[in-house]
Amino acid sequence: MKPFNRLVRPGLLLAGFILMGGCSILPKVEPSDIYRLPATQAAVSSGAPVSWSLRLASPQASEVLNSPKIAVIPQGNLFSSYAASRWSDPAPVLLRNRLLDGFAQDGRLRLLSVADSNLQADLELGGQLQAFQTEYQGAAASVVIRLDALLVRGFDQRILASRRFEVHQPLNDVKVPAVVEGFGRASDRLTAEVVNWTLEQGQRFATPARP
Repeated sequence: MKPFNRLVRPGLLLAGFILMGGCSILPKVEPSDIYRLPATQAAVSSGAPVSWSLRLASPQASEVLNSPKIAVIPQGNLFSSYAASRWSDPAPVLLRNRLLDGFAQDGRLRLLSVADSNLQADLELGGQLQAFQTEYQGAAASVVIRLDALLVRGFDQRILASRRFEVHQPLNDVKVPAVVEGFGRASDRLTAEVVNWTLEQGQRFATPARP
C-alpha cells in the first residue's frame, strides 16, 4: 500500500493547485442589462364583447429565438446578439404576453387564459415565431417580427384558420435602448393586426367548449 500512496499524493497536490489556480483563469461573466418590451396603451374597441373564450400559447420558435438573447442579423445569414443585454423572457413568451395585453386592452374578448394554466377554452391561438430580431440592410437597420399564426379549436386542436403576420420597424438609432423601443413599436403593430384577425375568425368558428 505504501508505494500506491506515494504515487497518489503528488497527483492530489497537483489537482489542488489546479483547483486553486482555476479561479484566476476563468473568464469573467459580464453583467447583463435586462429589458422588457416597452409598455403600451392600445385603444379600447367600441365593438361588442364576444362570448367565446381564448387560450394563448407561446408560439414555437427556433433555438436562436427561443432565448432571452436580443437577436440581430448584422449581415447576410449571420445570427448574433447584443452584448451584455437580454430580454426578461424568451422572445416567444414576450410576444405571447404582449398579445395577452392587446386582447385585454381591446376589451372585446374577456375570457382569456394562457396555455401554461391548462384551462379549457373554445379556441387557442398559437403558431410559429419565424423572426424576432434586428436586421441590417447595408447601413439601415429595422426590427423584424414574423408570426405564422394558427387558430385552433380547443377541444380537438383542429386548425380553423392560419395567417402570416410580418412587420418591419425602421430604426434611426441602433443603440440597445433605441432597439428595444423599436421592438415595442413593432410588437404593438403586430398585436393590433393579430387581435383584429383573431376576433374576426373567432366569430366565424367559435362554439362552446365541450365538457
